[in-house]
Amino acid sequence: MEISQIRTAAHSCAVDITEHVAARLREKSAQKGICLIYTPHTTAGLTINEGADPNVMDDVLRTLDTIVPWRGAYKHTEGNSAAHIKAILVGGSVQAIVDSGKLVLGTWERIFLLEFDGPRTRNIFVQFLGSQAF
Repeated sequence: MEISQIRTAAHSCAVDITEHVAARLREKSAQKGICLIYTPHTTAGLTINEGADPNVMDDVLRTLDTIVPWRGAYKHTEGNSAAHIKAILVGGSVQAIVDSGKLVLGTWERIFLLEFDGPRTRNIFVQFLGSQAF
């Protein structure tokens, strides 16, 4: 398992980590299998979605802000309940097929770390399950 740190630059943002994950797979000589990506944080999430148009992820973040506003009648005393709720809605892990050493993603798909309470340094765990080149 590989553990990496990703620095987010804003309170709420989407960070494309696709190339970062692909580099971890190359380091492991991954050939065929499954790549699991996980973030052990309760105020961040992971998703696979369109990366060709940055407006898509902006729309996702704005929609989450509408559904779960930052200010609300929350009981959590740290003041970041909205970030926790968004992380639950998005989820903290994704998986992708690996074939011939490459992530199998759709034409426009990318892997994103979604920050809901930044800026922060986030840990990303990348685990490959499958066959490796020797």
